[in-house]
Amino acid sequence: MVDDVLTIGRIGVDLYPLQAGTHLEDVESFGKFLGGSATNVAVAAARHGRKSAVISRTGNDPFGTFIHRTLGELGVDDRFVSPVDGLPTPITFCEIFPPDNFPLYFYRFPKAPDLVINPSELDLDAIREARIYWSTVTGLSAEPSRSAHFAAWEARERRPITVLDLDYRPMFWADPSEAHEQVSRALDYCTVAVGNREECEVAVGETDPDKAAQALLDRGLELAVVKQGPRGTLARTRDERVEVPPYPVEVVNGLGAGDGFGGALCHGLLSGWPLEKVIRFANIAGAIVASRLECSTAMPTTEEVLSKLGDPS
Repeated sequence: MVDDVLTIGRIGVDLYPLQAGTHLEDVESFGKFLGGSATNVAVAAARHGRKSAVISRTGNDPFGTFIHRTLGELGVDDRFVSPVDGLPTPITFCEIFPPDNFPLYFYRFPKAPDLVINPSELDLDAIREARIYWSTVTGLSAEPSRSAHFAAWEARERRPITVLDLDYRPMFWADPSEAHEQVSRALDYCTVAVGNREECEVAVGETDPDKAAQALLDRGLELAVVKQGPRGTLARTRDERVEVPPYPVEVVNGLGAGDGFGGALCHGLLSGWPLEKVIRFANIAGAIVASRLECSTAMPTTEEVLSKLGDPS
C-alpha cells in the first residue's frame, strides 16, 4: 500500500470562535475542527484525490476518537495514528481579526502526544515508498519525535519528493539557535523546502527571498519555495525561477492557508505540471482556505482551484 502523500507531525482539535473580531474572553461559541499542520496537508492532498496518510499520536480520550472519525470522513488513512495514555489530545484556540491578525493559543501540556512518536513505531517501508513524504519543523522540537524524524529520513535516503515544511513556531522551542541547528541538520535529508521569509532565516540565515532560495539549493535541495506574503510566492530550482503574485480574496481566517498551499503543492508536483502552474495552483488553494473559517474542512477540491486558475485540465 503506497501512499501518494505521507505526512508526519502535529494533530489535534481546533476550537475556532464563531464570533469574528472578538477576544477569547468574550467569545460565546466555537466550532470544533480537525487540526494540526501536517494533518491539514494530508487532508488537503486527499481533497485533490491523492491517497494520503498521517503519522501522529493523540490522547486516549474523546477528542482522539473525534480525530480518527474525522480523518476517515476526510479521506485520510489513520493507520499510523495511535494513542498515548496519560497525555490529552492537544487543543488549539485562535482569535480572528481579519485580514492579518489571528493569534493562536496552543494547549499542548504537559506534552503533546504528537511529540511522542517513537522511532521503533515507524513503518519505514511506508516512509521509504511514499511518493511524497512531508515533515514539519515542529517535530524536531522535542524527543522522541526528533529521533523519529531523523530515523525516517535516514530510511528514505533523500528520495524525491521529500519535503520539509519550515513551519517554525517560536513557542515550541527553548531557543531559536536550537531550531536553527536542528533544521539545518534536517536539510541534508530533504529535496524540497517550503517556508516564509522568517522561517528561511531560521533555516539558512537569510530573509531575502532569492538569497534564501539559493541557500536552500546550495544545501542540495531540488526545489525551494519561499512565501512572501503580499508579494506572492517565489519558487526556484537549479534551472528555473518562478514568482507568482498572491490570489486576492476577502480573508476570513488565514491560519490554514499554508496547509492548503502544501496539499495543493503536493498534487501539482505529483501531476508533473510546469513549476509555474504548480505554484499558481497552490497559491489559489491557499487563498480559498483563507476565505473560510476552518482549516481542514475548508480545503478546496481540484475543480474549485482549477476554475479560478482558468485551466479546466
